[in-house]
Amino acid sequence: MNANGHEVVPSTRGPVLVTGGTGFLGEHLLRALRGRGQAVRVLTREPTAELRELGVSIYQGDLLTDSSRVAPVGGNPSESAPANEALELALDGVKEVYHLAGMVSRDPARTQQMMHLHVDGTRRLLLACQRAGVRRVLLASTSGTIAISREPEPIADESWPYPVELCGDWPYYLSKMYQEKLALELAPKLGLELVVVNPSLLLGPGDRRGSSTMDVRRFLCNEIPAIPSGGVNFVDVRDVAPACLSAMERGRSGQRYLLGGPNWTFAEFLGRLGRIARIDGPWLKLPSRWKSLFEGAVRAVDELYRHRGQTSPIERISFEMSQHFWYCDSSLAVRELGFTSRDPAETLDDTVRDIRKSLRY
Repeated sequence: MNANGHEVVPSTRGPVLVTGGTGFLGEHLLRALRGRGQAVRVLTREPTAELRELGVSIYQGDLLTDSSRVAPVGGNPSESAPANEALELALDGVKEVYHLAGMVSRDPARTQQMMHLHVDGTRRLLLACQRAGVRRVLLASTSGTIAISREPEPIADESWPYPVELCGDWPYYLSKMYQEKLALELAPKLGLELVVVNPSLLLGPGDRRGSSTMDVRRFLCNEIPAIPSGGVNFVDVRDVAPACLSAMERGRSGQRYLLGGPNWTFAEFLGRLGRIARIDGPWLKLPSRWKSLFEGAVRAVDELYRHRGQTSPIERISFEMSQHFWYCDSSLAVRELGFTSRDPAETLDDTVRDIRKSLRY
């Protein structure tokens, strides 16, 4: 029986490995895999009650350090080993790997940490996959490695180049670009099939860490002072999880797939969010023609506070990001993966309900 009380038919396929299984997308992916009877292994630094409830095999370890320990669920704690051995053990007999492990942060102080995890960690994983005889790897990235623009049109698809000039100062997206480039170049050299999925802003229920839904939480707490001049694309995490399964099964090796929902201006997004949440959002709209002036002023304030060793009252990177358009075209995923996205009103409503529930605790 699965977590919903439904009978699960055991899969005839071998076990798969998931990294980042404790994350927002990771937990939904694990539920999708277990729902079809798949044997799943998870490499994680922090075994959680949720992982144990899902009935996955937990390998406690780390992609980077050599000090972590490993102990499969139900195994003898004395059967522990350094993290490099944890990865080797987790990969033994595995032919498919879902690589979701990562860090989401807008803090420039974490640039090197994110580069180390996303780039070096991915390199180590791919090399270990080759040694273990893994056939296929799915890398979960972000639409932000492709779909960022100062203008709403044209709308980005997978053919667009990396927009390094736009987000060179945004550490998370820069590190994910380098991760993608490394993976797409290294995998074929190692004889691995690799598919990349690029979901837009993930919303929906179950964001335990609040890293993806943080801006909706800020809106509900009246912490967004003005309507940004840019635009956003968002997608329900419950639609992305099955799309990852489809990408593993049907995606073309070496291909990236954008997974997104509606393309809305922030004015429309916040307006609809306000109506669903039944609260008044910000009324002040930042004129797009003053975009450069505002960005310059925010940078100046940020530099002043940094010089004083203080935290700026305005988060520079969040402000700059909100002045851009994150629109994307998911037509390729629709055609090749059968990707579909649900009514965005359902996504927003469920996100609001889930956040409000967490705020009551």
